[in-house]
Amino acid sequence: MEAVFSSHGSEFQMWVTFILIIGAFALYVVETTTMEMVSVGLICILLVFFNFFPVTDTVGNNLVDPGRILHGFSNPALITVLALLVVGQGMVRTGVLDHGARVILNIAKGRLGAVLALMFSLIIVIVTSAFLNNIPVVVIFIPIMQALAARFGQSPSKWMIPLSYAAVFGGMTTLIGSGTNLLVNSALIEMGETPFGFFDFTVSGLVLAGAGLLYITFIAPRLLPDREAVASQTGSREGKHFLAQITVGESAKIMGDLAVGGIFRGLPNMTVRMIQRGKEILLPPYEDVRIRPDDILVVAAVRKPLREALAADPALFHPDLGDGSREDNAGNQPWEEGEQVLAEVMVVPASRFVGQTLAQIGFRYKTNCIVLGIQRRSRMIRGKITDIRIQSGDVLLIQGQPIDVSGLRNNRDVVLIEWSTEELPSLDHAKRALIIFSAVVFFAATGILPIVVSALCGAAAMVVMGVLNVDQAFRALDSKIVTTIATALALGVALQETGGAAYLAHSLVVLVEGQSPTVVLSLFFILVAVLANIISTKACAVLFTPIAVDLAREIGVPPESFALAIVFAANCSFASPLGYQTNLLVIAPGNYRFVDFSRAGVPLVVLMWIVFTLFVPWYYGL
Repeated sequence: MEAVFSSHGSEFQMWVTFILIIGAFALYVVETTTMEMVSVGLICILLVFFNFFPVTDTVGNNLVDPGRILHGFSNPALITVLALLVVGQGMVRTGVLDHGARVILNIAKGRLGAVLALMFSLIIVIVTSAFLNNIPVVVIFIPIMQALAARFGQSPSKWMIPLSYAAVFGGMTTLIGSGTNLLVNSALIEMGETPFGFFDFTVSGLVLAGAGLLYITFIAPRLLPDREAVASQTGSREGKHFLAQITVGESAKIMGDLAVGGIFRGLPNMTVRMIQRGKEILLPPYEDVRIRPDDILVVAAVRKPLREALAADPALFHPDLGDGSREDNAGNQPWEEGEQVLAEVMVVPASRFVGQTLAQIGFRYKTNCIVLGIQRRSRMIRGKITDIRIQSGDVLLIQGQPIDVSGLRNNRDVVLIEWSTEELPSLDHAKRALIIFSAVVFFAATGILPIVVSALCGAAAMVVMGVLNVDQAFRALDSKIVTTIATALALGVALQETGGAAYLAHSLVVLVEGQSPTVVLSLFFILVAVLANIISTKACAVLFTPIAVDLAREIGVPPESFALAIVFAANCSFASPLGYQTNLLVIAPGNYRFVDFSRAGVPLVVLMWIVFTLFVPWYYGL
């Protein structure tokens, strides 16, 4: 067995590396401590162990020195993943994905049947996930799939897991579709192998994605339970109806909108309770009523449509401006410049605001925040909110800069509801974000720039062009991704240099001795796919790529096909919520249990295995 060790590796270091890998996997699964702590602790152990027990080459150099162990933090694949997170956050922050999702929802209203509409949405998720990080795509499409399911009389639990799976399918089709793909590519470069191009596995990925799409559209919903979604924190927040006031200016986008069947199309998901036109008051039902300049509309709606309307036309909701001036005492425009957030505050019983109107309170001048709406549970209000006298217990929906909203924590008259704070999308930067994103994809896909250069320049452009500020860009980064990927890369180096990868590859060859390369490739795929549902997909990618390359060398076939097996198998984290973050995102909206993922995911893993075994060896001529 000594022959399978690298010339510089030793059995002792190899078995210690195996023990550390198993221990890390166990700690990641049981989650007794955070992933970040496990990852950093493991790197420290590697640094200390290989300092006292080095793996040396023929001239005595330590091949697993601190530089090699810590190299993962500067790995191009990790930098690319983080840069793409920033680019994706720019797309979310400017509402580009939200707008696209609403277009899909509108298309599906009447032209498509239930299954076709849902299938069409899943196809869009697959296409989008091929070029963007999967997490924001799933976050954006969760309410879309919920709305479609409700429209067609189905439970969201039938479609939340398929949504997560669709995002994973999309990630299989391009080099930047998943961080897993980039890590496999980086490991190939580290080992001196030819890296993948942008679309090198797109054909195979589309074949697997096509089979998977048919499964999640026609079979998975039959296997999933019919449950009502639990009321998440977001759901309860969106359930509150606020009374808001819209003043229609000459440039307002809803100016001239005609009511059809009592509904104004420019105010979706809002109930217009009253229109004041000069001294005339118009009450519902509204038939053939057209919105005119200077109309004052009193509407009732939950936060989401108010937020969308505010982002699209910021000048609509400023009911407490009083004299019509849009500047504060210092001549600033705090609600129109810089980062803006929405939040809710509750009026306390001893508040000085009780019994006063917004104009009398001067809330805007005291806090630099705008009151957009009022929520009162006791009775339905029909009147201008500028005429309403505030009562204790009223909830005010406010808009302001983060520093001003945070300052309300020290206000004695209101209590800031901490979890209610959310950023407003900056739609005026949407074109910039879309141009930057398109440029990143173009330069990476054509090979004009390396992917890491294209992604990093795109992330920097998001900040330089004002789409994101520095704080928002850093908030898009995920500490779990940084530490987990760096640790997996360090373990991959240790596995390679101690001879562990060659040992495992040789052991697998012995087990399947006499079998064809197709059989070996198929068994290797299912082994990695099973482990991807227990541990991190990224850890699987990094740790098994050296084994895949050595295994291909052992049986005398090009390493590309076995590296491709890692790309697809590591992404097959369908049977448990542990392997992939998008699975965790859909648990609450679908009210899922662990077994639900196994029920729908195990057949899908088997399907992916069969399709891979039938297509990829044939495609690569094995």
